[in-house]
Amino acid sequence: MKKVIIIGGGAAGMIAAIKAAERGYEVIIIEKNEKLGKKVFITGKGRCNVTTSKEIEDIIKNIKGNGSFMYSALYTFSNLDLMKMIEDKGVKLKIERGDRVFPESDKSSDIIKCFERYIAENNVKVIFNTSVIDVISENNIVKAVKTSDGNILNCDVVILATGGKSYPYTGSTGDGYKLAEKLGHTITDIKPSLIPLITKEPWVKDLMGLSLKNVELCVKYKHKQIYKEFGEMLFTHFGISGPVVLSASRRITDCLPEEVEVYIDLKPALDKNELDRRILRDFEKNINKHFKNSLDELLPQKLIPIIIGLSGIDPEKAVNSVTKEERQGLIKLLKEFKVTVVNTRPIEEAIVTRGGVKVKEVDPTTMESKIVKNLYIVGELLDVDALTGGFNLQIAFSTGYCAGIYC
Repeated sequence: MKKVIIIGGGAAGMIAAIKAAERGYEVIIIEKNEKLGKKVFITGKGRCNVTTSKEIEDIIKNIKGNGSFMYSALYTFSNLDLMKMIEDKGVKLKIERGDRVFPESDKSSDIIKCFERYIAENNVKVIFNTSVIDVISENNIVKAVKTSDGNILNCDVVILATGGKSYPYTGSTGDGYKLAEKLGHTITDIKPSLIPLITKEPWVKDLMGLSLKNVELCVKYKHKQIYKEFGEMLFTHFGISGPVVLSASRRITDCLPEEVEVYIDLKPALDKNELDRRILRDFEKNINKHFKNSLDELLPQKLIPIIIGLSGIDPEKAVNSVTKEERQGLIKLLKEFKVTVVNTRPIEEAIVTRGGVKVKEVDPTTMESKIVKNLYIVGELLDVDALTGGFNLQIAFSTGYCAGIYC
């Protein structure tokens, strides 16, 4: 009987194990944590944005790092196939804004339990709290793995599913890159992707915790627009985060350490003339008030003192004394609210790692290494990464599935 060892029990590793075991193979998952799916557990803020309901062509468009590599895998095991597999185990799913797919319960643990049931049904053996320190090959053919407790386990196939380098407390500490490199694979530059950004403006800390919905982000580098997107963002004690910022971060990291300007349109539904009319209406309502007390209906409370300070308009000025020029300046500020990005948070805080095993060295249909026979490389270890919205987990599931059915 063919013996398959899977290194890593995350999304890619679990599904690879299930599919290989369904073919009658002896399958062992070696997991360095005390449980499976530790990173899956924290995705989507603990709700698990398991996939997307978008068409495959749209999924490819959202895979910004080597998206074309994923064609075969996504058509072999699509997002719809994944949703059916989960729902077949009684876990109901729902589709939210942006075509994001979550468990109806909003509990990532339900997704993990679903895969654990498949694993148990197929008699997959799981070894916990153990790392693989070496993959042994002879004549470029996989033969065995050596574990952290000194054991050598012979096998016919190894599937590398260790994850990337982000969120190291979930077990993604970059071990897989070392194992792959030792076996002759090229590792492209490892960078953070989908990561919160540090800004230089001192007032951002006063906005900590403020979430803005339906804003438009425009990113400029050396006066050229490099990214534009509409969505939701969050201010933090160090800068900015939230879905639209995380997606923008992939482009921004290419420009750092040089400064990158991010312009937030706080009122994208209104053009400048419409916004002017709106402000005049608010001023009319508050005709006897000071400027500082006239923006309550226009802006979130936390943002008002910052906007007043940056507008240059005397906060004590009566609204009926605010000049047209001052009003135009206020409109410009609301439509182009600028923060300056100077860095990212550490790679350990990235949702996804960018870079990894060079995809030209991996068969895109089977996920088998082109360098070492019977070695398969899946998930975040590959130099493939996507924007937020369930795409990265789908990459993990699709590549893991292919390794499981072709190994």
